[in-house]
Amino acid sequence: MTHSELPVGNNPLPLEFPHFPTKYQTVLWRNWGLVPPERIAVILQTTLDIVFKVADDLGLRVPPDVNEDWLFRGYITIIRANWHLLPYEQLLDLLGFTAAQLEKTLRDDDFLWIKLGSHKPKCCPVFFYSINSEQEERTRTIKSQVEKYFPHRMTIPPEQPFAFVKRFNNQENTFPPIINKSFFELRIIYSYLASTGDVLLNLEKTDPYPEGLLQKYAQSGINGVWLGVILYQLFPFPVAKELSDGYEKRLKNLKLLTERAAKYGIGIFLYLNEPRGLPLKYYENYPEYKGAEREYRGVYAMCTSSHIVQKYLHESCAFVFQNIPLLAGAITISMSENVTHCYAQAFSGVSNCPACDKRTPQEVIAEVNAVITRGIHSVKPTARILVWTWAMNPDWIDEVINLLPEGIDIMCESERELPSNIGGTSGIVYDYTMSQIGPGKRAQSIWQKAKKKDFKTAAKIQLSTTWECSAVPYIPVPYTVKKHLDNLQLEKVNSLMVSWTVGGYPGINLEMISKNPGDVIKSHFPPAAEEGISRALKQFSLAFAEYPFHFETAHRSPVNFAANLLFEKPTGYKATMIGFPYDDLTAWRQIYSEEIFENQLLLLTEKWKIGLDILKDNRQHMSVKEMNIFEDLERTAIGAFCHFRTTYLQTVFIRLRNRFDNKSKEKAKKVLLEEIRLCQEMFQLMRTDSRIGFEASNQYYYTVNDFMEKTLNCLDLIDRLYN
Repeated sequence: MTHSELPVGNNPLPLEFPHFPTKYQTVLWRNWGLVPPERIAVILQTTLDIVFKVADDLGLRVPPDVNEDWLFRGYITIIRANWHLLPYEQLLDLLGFTAAQLEKTLRDDDFLWIKLGSHKPKCCPVFFYSINSEQEERTRTIKSQVEKYFPHRMTIPPEQPFAFVKRFNNQENTFPPIINKSFFELRIIYSYLASTGDVLLNLEKTDPYPEGLLQKYAQSGINGVWLGVILYQLFPFPVAKELSDGYEKRLKNLKLLTERAAKYGIGIFLYLNEPRGLPLKYYENYPEYKGAEREYRGVYAMCTSSHIVQKYLHESCAFVFQNIPLLAGAITISMSENVTHCYAQAFSGVSNCPACDKRTPQEVIAEVNAVITRGIHSVKPTARILVWTWAMNPDWIDEVINLLPEGIDIMCESERELPSNIGGTSGIVYDYTMSQIGPGKRAQSIWQKAKKKDFKTAAKIQLSTTWECSAVPYIPVPYTVKKHLDNLQLEKVNSLMVSWTVGGYPGINLEMISKNPGDVIKSHFPPAAEEGISRALKQFSLAFAEYPFHFETAHRSPVNFAANLLFEKPTGYKATMIGFPYDDLTAWRQIYSEEIFENQLLLLTEKWKIGLDILKDNRQHMSVKEMNIFEDLERTAIGAFCHFRTTYLQTVFIRLRNRFDNKSKEKAKKVLLEEIRLCQEMFQLMRTDSRIGFEASNQYYYTVNDFMEKTLNCLDLIDRLYN
């Protein structure tokens, strides 16, 4: 495969970044410390000495403190940073990827291609050249601005990016016995530090469940973890033999993980979104496998009405569980963004497959789950199979439940069809919220139907954090979390999936599985601070209730991207799903008017600030031992505030920008100056706490250089608007 075969979509013109005099300076800035400088020199077709001089002229640290973890734990961050800068050929050289590797990453790494907008901007190659006197003057200005606003940038930070990984690699010498006080049978979580890529092939570099993390989970009441896999990567699949390369190593590593987890009373569940569709070329010699085409870059489903596909599903599931006897079970999802069976993504109920169109979607969905269940239970009858109803047409779910075999659990996201009224705006919540407390009406209906058929039930929820602010390890609202868990206990839900890929941090919220907030506060803080810490956490819950929740707001607004740049004029770009917010206020606010959206963010941040002040007043009560957990809580709360606040400020700026008069210009200047202060705070926060800005499936949303760049961006806008 060559770079010319990589997807481009509608190939729009890239964004411009006028706060830098040249594009090659932008490339160097965004990759400084992420990749070796020698690689930057090769990309720009110049020498290492010149690269060092360019960096020094911009005020960057020379030589850079390069963290090798970026290239295998932060490659998505690098891709996102260069998406509007480099063409594919140079991007591949920067990453050290082949075209096939990048294609696989875009396709399989948690819908990365969709997150990037399903298009690659039409970037021209970027090379070094000698700049003119005007560009030299602008470069000197940049250096002076960086020196003024970030005087400590040259010092080694207290904590390097990804430092939290090393902490989780260290287990405690003594591990207390696990006493389960939870009402819920299964409490399943996703790793806080695992990418959504092919982690089983490179376990030595990307271990998703190190000993220290498993210990923390067990201490929090977790007894299950899940891991996304693709069956043809664990099984010798004749249709796509090259895709199965390395399956023996993956099985070996998976076996190692199950044995390690079992020491802590934790079982591993495979997340199965199967059978996974393939491009047309793989079906040329195996037409009996081919099903309907879907609008996803020529990917065709495997037709599960075909006996041979059912045989593959059954045999591959049995093969994996036969080889890995300690596997606890599987979580299946039959309707999602991925192409699987012929009705996958066919939400209207038309499959466009001659065989499947003779059958109902309910029959096909139930049959896929039945075949997977039979395959697993043929070798391990005790394995738990959780069938997740996410994205199923509501009209189908009841019949799917009727058609499913015995021995499975029915799982639904707790917030499904939860009514909301925020700022006087009525809405319906479906999932990915912590600010709105479930369960929802549809979830209750699904669980009731399941119970009538004697199925056990499970709720998919978020306990640590969610897309409402996933750039912090947990949103410190344990009182909100506890209320949701109490509601689920009243519903007699049997089990919990407590996170998607987002939300796997073992913080104070997770302790609510088996404790109450008062007990958690007592266990971590001195008596003199208990009342104050409790008031602060209750205030955060009160503030969080003002969050203008909408599924698309959480996915497309800057609430996860504190370093999102501001633009003098509308970019015309549409915000993407957990990728690029751009300046697309319409996508951010969704059902809310501009006024209500802005006001809710203002209320959220003002009330959150009250909680921060209460929290800070209790610092004086902490001993040295207690200070670590206090500062952990404080940094997390400050990080959440900064993300909420910048979303508010960017909303204000865009509204002012769209009606620029003298009065609005003065307000815009104040916004830009406050954004600079937030950048300074986030810069220091990231250098102190490596968890800030990280989320497993998106890696780091930003780098410390991004906050320096945003400061330059704001200063450039002030200069353009007022000079």
